[in-house]
Amino acid sequence: MLIIVPVILCGGAGSRLWPLSREHFPKQLLSLVDDSSLLQNTAKRIQNIKDVKPPILVCNENHRFLIAEQLRDARIDVETIMLEPVGRNTAPAAALAALQAEESGKDSILVVLPSDHVIPGREAFEQALSAAIELAQEDQLVTFGVKPTGPETCFGYIKAGAVVKKGCVVEEFVEKPDLATATEYIESGDYYWNSGMFVFKASRYLAELQHQRPEIDQLVRDAFSQKSTDADFTRPDEVAFTSCPSDSIDYAVMEGAESAAMVPLDAGWSDIGSWDALWQISGKDADQNTLLGDVIVDDVHKSYIRAEHKLVSVVGLDNIVVIETADAVMIVAKDHSQNVKNIVTRLKSSDREERSTHRKVHRPWGYYESLDSGDRFQVKRICVKPGEKLSLQKHQYRAEHWTVVSGAARVTRDETVFDLRENESTYIPVGATHRLENSGEDPLEIIEVQSGDYLGEDDIIRFEDSYGR
Repeated sequence: MLIIVPVILCGGAGSRLWPLSREHFPKQLLSLVDDSSLLQNTAKRIQNIKDVKPPILVCNENHRFLIAEQLRDARIDVETIMLEPVGRNTAPAAALAALQAEESGKDSILVVLPSDHVIPGREAFEQALSAAIELAQEDQLVTFGVKPTGPETCFGYIKAGAVVKKGCVVEEFVEKPDLATATEYIESGDYYWNSGMFVFKASRYLAELQHQRPEIDQLVRDAFSQKSTDADFTRPDEVAFTSCPSDSIDYAVMEGAESAAMVPLDAGWSDIGSWDALWQISGKDADQNTLLGDVIVDDVHKSYIRAEHKLVSVVGLDNIVVIETADAVMIVAKDHSQNVKNIVTRLKSSDREERSTHRKVHRPWGYYESLDSGDRFQVKRICVKPGEKLSLQKHQYRAEHWTVVSGAARVTRDETVFDLRENESTYIPVGATHRLENSGEDPLEIIEVQSGDYLGEDDIIRFEDSYGR
C-alpha cells in the first residue's frame, strides 16, 4: 500500500521580509497573499493528494504553540510536530521526519515542503507531485525544478539531463549565479530554479544520508531514539541533535546521489524571498502598485506599500517598498529589497527588540501588546482566550495593576482566589505569587500597568504552567 507523508519544514526566519516577519513571528505564520498564513496554505495544498497521511512538521521550539494553533484553526490534523532544540538546516530535519515515518513499520514516501512558499497553480502542482511520487517509488530522489521566468540571481539552479518518464535526470546543481551566468542559463533552456522541495522514500533518503554523511545520520538517530513526546509535540534529544552538523538536503544528499531526478514545475511558484518578490505575485492597480491598509498615494508607480496601523502617504516615488508596523517603518528601493536582511543584522548587533518581536506578542494563552513605557513603568493590553490561563508566577522587581476591560477574570494572589468583572481592578505587589485566568466564555481583555526597577520579560519565576514552559 502506498503511503504519502507530507513533511513541512517550518524553521525559517524570513529576515528579508522585516519588519513584518520577525524571529518570534516569522513569515510562514503571516497572511501575505490571502486570509490564510503561508503555513496553512502549505498544509492545505497537499490535503487532497491520494493516499496522503497527516503531515509531520519540523519547527523551532519557540514557535510550537503558534504553529499548533494555526493548524487547529485551519482544521488540519498532524501526525506530530517535531521540535528542534536548535536549527540544523534541512538535512537533519528531513532525517527526523523520515525516522518518525518509519515508526509505522511501512516505507512511506515523504513529500518535503518548506512552509513559506506560494504555489497558486494547484492543478499543475498536483500533476508534478504525481510524477515525482511515481519516480520516488522507483527509488529516485526527486526534486522540483521551477520553470524560470527570468535570469534571477537569488536562486540556485538545476541543470536538466536525460528525460526519464515525466521528469529528467539531474545533471548538475548550481550555486546562485551572477546576472551574466543566469542569463546564459535561461537562454540555454536547460536550467531550472531550485525549488527546495523534495520527494523520496524515507528508507531511500536515510540510506543515502548514511552513505554520504554518516555523522549526520548517526547523531539524528541518537537524538530520535532518545526523544520524548508531549501531546502533539515530539522532542529529539537536545545534546545529540545540537552536536549534529548543519547542512541542507541539497548538499548532504542530492548533489552526491547517483539517482537524483527532477520534475519540472510551472505553477506560479515563489519563495517570497524579498519584498520585491511579494510585489511580483500580488494584485496591482492601474499604476502597478500594491496598496494594503490605510494608504494614500499620488504619482506613485510599481510600488508595494503596506500600512498595518497608521495612515501612510507617498508622493512622487516609483519602485519602492514601504512597510509600516506598530513599532517600525521600513522604506527600501524595490531592487534593493534583498538587502533588508542587513538591517536585521544591525538590529541584532544592537540588541534591539524590533529584530525579534512585534509590539503584539503571541502566547499559547492569547497575546499581550505593549502600549506605552517609560523609565519605571510599562502599559500592556492582555487578551486571554476562553478557558486559558497564564502560569502561576511571581516577579522580583515589578508590581502590576490589572483593570478588566471586558470578559471575566479569575485571579490568584498568594492564598486568595477571587473574580473580577468589567471595570474592576486589582493590585499585584512585588513578590506576590499570582495567576490570571479567563473564567468566562468570551475573550478576557485587561490593561496591565507595570511599575518597578526592572520590567523585562525575563523577570518571571514560574511555579506551575499548563504549557510546559
